[in-house]
Amino acid sequence: MRILIVEDDRDAASYLVKAFKEAGHVADHAADGETGLALAEGGPYDVLVVDRMLPKKDGLTLIGELRRSGRETPVLILSALGQVDDRVKGLRAGGDDYLPKPYSFSELLARVEVLSRRRATGTPETVYRVGDLELDRLSHRVTRAGEEIVLQPREFRLLEYLMKNAGQVVTRTMLLEHVWDYHFDPQTNVIDVHVSRLRSKIDKGFSKALIQTIRGAGYTVRA
Repeated sequence: MRILIVEDDRDAASYLVKAFKEAGHVADHAADGETGLALAEGGPYDVLVVDRMLPKKDGLTLIGELRRSGRETPVLILSALGQVDDRVKGLRAGGDDYLPKPYSFSELLARVEVLSRRRATGTPETVYRVGDLELDRLSHRVTRAGEEIVLQPREFRLLEYLMKNAGQVVTRTMLLEHVWDYHFDPQTNVIDVHVSRLRSKIDKGFSKALIQTIRGAGYTVRA
């Protein structure tokens, strides 16, 4: 595994880096929230271990910004705040697990390995997030900036596929195959019509458009 440890206590961080390396893993360290967010967004990490109380940007803010950018790297939160309300806040902010301090390294290692296995087995995500847009695959609920958006079934499937591939260019052929179940081009403007309708529901009234046309290539959703 490649693990990012975001911890401002240098002694604790040094111990964790050494312990993870002795367990056969690669561990990087960031001493504040801003550096941790930059590394998490730019590095291919399997798991993030994030302290809740951090300088420059606290742990929950870091996790929230990471999730809003569409990144779903598993996060384990470490914190001296171990009450039930504290744990609930951490999980609702986007954390996948919460371990109160003090803790044993063997338990931390076991929890990190579980998070990594879940990701490796490809457990389907049930909620997609891009910026302030959120799609819940189980409830079929879509919201932007907290406001619910009502979509028709085909519009929902179209947005779901775009958000599943957030930040990547999705071609017309990919949309025909995965949203319409066509394995040929029907030579109609069905995609353009549906994207236009979806755009009017998702982006109308907002200063930032999330659904973007990549001329000559296809479409993408990105914050």
